[in-house]
Amino acid sequence: MAKLVSKTYGEALFETAMEDQRERELLAEIQTVSQILKENPELDKLMNHPGVSKQEKVRVIEQIFQGRVSDELTGFLKVVVDKERYKELPAIFQYFIDRVKEVSGIGVAYVTTPTELSDTQKESVKERLLATTSYQTMEMNYQTDTSLIGGMVIRIGDRVVDSSIRTKLSDLTKQLLQIQLG
Repeated sequence: MAKLVSKTYGEALFETAMEDQRERELLAEIQTVSQILKENPELDKLMNHPGVSKQEKVRVIEQIFQGRVSDELTGFLKVVVDKERYKELPAIFQYFIDRVKEVSGIGVAYVTTPTELSDTQKESVKERLLATTSYQTMEMNYQTDTSLIGGMVIRIGDRVVDSSIRTKLSDLTKQLLQIQLG
């Protein structure tokens, strides 16, 4: 359900931005608002508190953001609060950010390896991903997981390429267990 809400609201926000050709501007505002919300957990508590009325929450949004961000984004925040979807705001914003990156040709890759890659290796992985995808630029996120033993796992969106030795050993184990001795 939460994914449907974030997609519905995020897509509406995205389409509004595209109609006005303001997706980059709105992206910057959303990143700023997201940072403000992360840095102020008290605001999150207030906005999610059941004892505070919707009208009061809308007033808080107006006081904080009106005049500081675009009227479209302020209005959007007020609708989200009015429809009691404030808890979904991070997912809505993430959906919007992902859509803007998608139409801008920016890919986001998560690369997991058993050991830290050198700068040369990182650049090589990035160049290979750019060559094999339709993205013009790539945001790279590297992490290590020693349980992979060797190889790497690359995730871009919902696509995963797993060439880790851990997975190969797991597949081999499954195959060996399926062999029936005569």
